[in-house]
Amino acid sequence: MIELARRLFVKHRETIAYLFFGGLTVLFNVIVYYLLLSLIKHDMAANSIAYVLSVLFAYWTNSTFVFRQGMGRATFAKFFGMRIGSILIDDGGLWLLLRVGCPRLAAKLAAAIVVIVLNYIFSKFFIFKGGER
Repeated sequence: MIELARRLFVKHRETIAYLFFGGLTVLFNVIVYYLLLSLIKHDMAANSIAYVLSVLFAYWTNSTFVFRQGMGRATFAKFFGMRIGSILIDDGGLWLLLRVGCPRLAAKLAAAIVVIVLNYIFSKFFIFKGGER
């Protein structure tokens, strides 16, 4: 049983690492969002600032632990460029869900889930497509 678990982990290490660090990024994003919201009292501004800080955290974890390609200017430019599209989805989803009466935390998490899936696809196939070092 342990050997099977080890083989599955080795086979799916990248996806497991992405889900783990993606979860940490969401947690980081939500905590920063609520801290900023308590200071500036504006959903969209707090969300946008939290998102940018989360992108920096995600770039570090993705390049170092998930895709294991290290950090470089060209990779960072692609990573950040793809995340510009993601922030539109994140902000737009949050705005829409809040407008239809969804509770703030549920709206924040729902938008984050959509963004995580899209960001994995962007990262795997467009940004870190070279695989592990």
